[in-house]
Amino acid sequence: MHSVFNAAASHFRRFLTVSVLALPILASQVQAQTPPTILALGDSLTAGYGLAEVDIFPVRLEAALQQAGTPATVINAGVSGDTTAGGLARLDWLIGGEPPDVLLIELGGNDGLRAIDPKNTRANVEAIIEKGKAAGSVVLLTGMLAPPNLGREYESEFNAIFPDLAAKHQVLFYPFFLEGVAAERALNQPDGIHPNRTGVDIIVERILPLVQEALAKAATES
Repeated sequence: MHSVFNAAASHFRRFLTVSVLALPILASQVQAQTPPTILALGDSLTAGYGLAEVDIFPVRLEAALQQAGTPATVINAGVSGDTTAGGLARLDWLIGGEPPDVLLIELGGNDGLRAIDPKNTRANVEAIIEKGKAAGSVVLLTGMLAPPNLGREYESEFNAIFPDLAAKHQVLFYPFFLEGVAAERALNQPDGIHPNRTGVDIIVERILPLVQEALAKAATES
């Protein structure tokens, strides 16, 4: 009887030892299978104003990444009407828990529409970049262009904000979020400002390689 008990106990101890040793391996496998996160910090262009949930930029981007074999979870942190000041005010709460692998910044359009002083916009965008980098996220900055009715001086100062900051802080940069879509009637909703589903898909297609580059960079830095 004792020999049977001892054999069973010995077998159980070996099982526990193997199980404990396997835990780090299992944990690393789970971690490796968890897709990276992209926080899309933006305004109505990110939030998906006027669109069905399945057609908004974060959802379409996540689907495109999945299809391209580089899956990631894209978090919709877009708020319609938001300015760069609003995005900055929300950022600490958004990244305070577990910072995203990639911080995609799509802001500035409402600053231009409201003719906010470009110096304020520049300071806000720079602070967002700095906070993202300090949190350990790879930053992907998208640019915006000023409305043409505000004069050449404003337009020149505003449009320089995004490329200047991208170069200064050495972050990935997509020059104009609405590239290929702005002013194209067939690609926008009736307001002429917000892309329709086709317009969103064009934005996703154009920005996808840079998003993949950001994910690859995040993977090497983690």
